[in-house]
Amino acid sequence: MSRTTHTDLARSARWFHALADETRLQIIERLCSGEQCVCDLTDFLQTGQSRLSFHLKTLKEAGVLNDRREGRWVYYSLNPDTLDEISGAIRDLKSANARGLASTCCE
Repeated sequence: MSRTTHTDLARSARWFHALADETRLQIIERLCSGEQCVCDLTDFLQTGQSRLSFHLKTLKEAGVLNDRREGRWVYYSLNPDTLDEISGAIRDLKSANARGLASTCCE
């Protein structure tokens, strides 16, 4: 019997939705080297502010990013707690698969 709750599944769905985009993965990869100003991310991705804002908002709402304002600039960094939770969710899936908890109704 699964101990996963509806809340866990909804949170996981938000994470994986946020990670299911090449541009957002590029943002995450860039932030692995540390905090970045939104202007640096715009230059790195060679994209418009509107498009970048959409992707940053998606990642932030999923809890993947932290942000802080300094004057007129916003700086983004990865949220290590959420990254640990994502890793844990994937580890749990791998563990369940290794234990053979898949359905056997058709066997």
